Amino acid sequence: MTMATEKTFLSKSFQEFFDSEKSNGILLIICTLVSLLLSNSPVGRDYLNLWQMHAGGLSLEHWINDALMAIFFLLIGLELERELYSGELSNFRNALLPLVAAIGGIALPALIHFMLNSGTPTQAGFGIPMATDIAFALGVLAILGNRIPASLKVFVVAFAVIDDLCAIVIIAVFYTAQLSIGYLAAACAVWVLLLVLNRIFRVMSMIPYLLGGVVMWVFMFKSGIHATIAGVMLAFAIPYSARDNDEKSPSYKLEHILHKPVAFVVLPLFALANTGILIGSDWMQSLFSANSVGIAAGLLVGKPLGVTFICFVAVACGICRLPSDLEWRHIFGAGVLGGIGFTMSIFITNLAFAGSVETVNASKMAILLASLIAGTTGFLWLKLVGQPASTDDHLPA
Repeated sequence: MTMATEKTFLSKSFQEFFDSEKSNGILLIICTLVSLLLSNSPVGRDYLNLWQMHAGGLSLEHWINDALMAIFFLLIGLELERELYSGELSNFRNALLPLVAAIGGIALPALIHFMLNSGTPTQAGFGIPMATDIAFALGVLAILGNRIPASLKVFVVAFAVIDDLCAIVIIAVFYTAQLSIGYLAAACAVWVLLLVLNRIFRVMSMIPYLLGGVVMWVFMFKSGIHATIAGVMLAFAIPYSARDNDEKSPSYKLEHILHKPVAFVVLPLFALANTGILIGSDWMQSLFSANSVGIAAGLLVGKPLGVTFICFVAVACGICRLPSDLEWRHIFGAGVLGGIGFTMSIFITNLAFAGSVETVNASKMAILLASLIAGTTGFLWLKLVGQPASTDDHLPA
């Protein structure tokens, strides 16, 4: 994992991914500010009621969170598939350090929240500070440009993607209210059928996979497991080929088709629908609740310490090594940026505290403030001390 310059280090597919994600952060910030302003304006009640309008048996908010976000998870799955097969995670040694970082960045924030909320109604929020928002993290790195090592960009993207994968697993395991084995079996049967079309019959048309994905989403929705999981499952059923430089495979084509709709439609709508927070006179008091403190401490303290500590132990034990242009100050800075939770943290909040508007609002406020602090602190830290390290002062492989 030793490369001297950004030009030779970053693959074409990674650079395309980086460029496509980095602009989304600014748009999400704008949508969040608009949503907060409208929610607390004279038209606030009408604005909030807009997202509760029903169509097809679900509210507009539910259609966004359950259906449109399945497209977001499909994109995450496609990106993860590419990274595993031919990207920065395809080499085990390249993937090991961000994998270790993700474990630390998930475990310590969850532990902090659990310790503060164990045995209380807000105990279910332990998953909220686990996630890292890829778009915002890449937005900060993009602003820093060439002032940071190229391998730091790869490291942040890799551990953020692994974070998202773990968050998906956590959603499936811990945030399922009532499970219908029959519908779950039907969803899995559709998935197996799509895998057969891919692996055995080598069907390369996207049409049967997309149609099967819709059917799988319906079955998953009825099963009780959050329907967005169907998006990830579909991603790994769609044919992918590393032999053709990715570009001829349906997975590659679909990923590029989805990038702009997800960045400029799905996630902005998610932000508008889920950051309508009523800021009452007691909003400061709500930030000092055990749940809010657990979320903020998990993101602001647990993320950087968890990432840095477990990476240090892994490197000291010889399990993995730092890239030649990184030092511990870079790893710590990456951990600070990992504290930008936003999209996935808000998503898990909606699942953890469904039906409790006050707790959801307080949690979202804690997420927004912690993410703002993490993004600002991470940017300033890396701007001051983020220059590439020399290439001769690290532990040998």
